[in-house]
Amino acid sequence: MELLTGFLIGILGSFHCIGMCGPIALSLPKSRNLLAARLFYNLGRIATYSMLGLLFGLLGERLEMFGLQRAISISLGIIIIITVITPSSYRIKLAQKSGFYTGINLLKTYFARLFKMHSYKSMFAIGLLNGLLPCGLVYVGITGAIAVGSQLNGMLFMAMFGLGTLPVMYGVSIAGSVINMNIRRRLNKLLPAFTLILAAVFILRGLNLGIPYLSPKLESKTKTEEIICQ
Repeated sequence: MELLTGFLIGILGSFHCIGMCGPIALSLPKSRNLLAARLFYNLGRIATYSMLGLLFGLLGERLEMFGLQRAISISLGIIIIITVITPSSYRIKLAQKSGFYTGINLLKTYFARLFKMHSYKSMFAIGLLNGLLPCGLVYVGITGAIAVGSQLNGMLFMAMFGLGTLPVMYGVSIAGSVINMNIRRRLNKLLPAFTLILAAVFILRGLNLGIPYLSPKLESKTKTEEIICQ
C-alpha cells in the first residue's frame, strides 16, 4: 500500500513537474535517437530519487527503532502544513541565509557543461542532477520515505514516486512545447492543495485510528534482546 502511495504521489504530482522541471526537459540537447535520450534523462531522475529514498528511509528506520513511528508520521504532516502556509518571502530569506543558492549555482555550472554534450551518459547525468534540484513535490516524497520507516522501502517508495512522474515528464521532454506557460502555472498552483491532503494523510496515519489503508494500526518496532545464561 505504501509503495502504491508513492506511485500515486508521482502520478498526481507530475503535473507540478511540468512547471518546475519542464524548462529543463524542454531545453535538453538534441540527439539522433530522441526517445532513447529522453528516457536516459528520466532514468537519471529516478535513480537520484531512489538514492534519496535509501538515505531518508535509513533515517526513518533509525527513528522507528526508538518507537517513534506514530510521532514521526504526525510530525512530518505538521511540518508539511507549516511549509505550505509559510509565505514564499520567508522561505526565500531562509534559503539565502543557509547558503542554499550557493549549491544551486554549483549545479547550474555542471548543467552548463553537460548541455554541451549529446551522449546518453550526459542525458543520464543531467537527470541525476535534476533530481537534486529543490522541488516541493520531491520533499513530499522524501517525507513519505522517512515515514515508511525502512531503508529498503524508502528506496522503493521513491523509485515508485519517480516512476509515477515518468509518463508526464517523458512526454513533456519529447513534445512539451505544446504545453504553454499559462497551463504550467495553473498546474503548479494545484500542488499546495495536493500537499495539504497528503499532510492530512500522514497525520491520520500517525493517530492510529484503526481505519484500513487511511489510518491503520501501527505497531512500534522495538528490539529486544534475550540473554541466555548457560
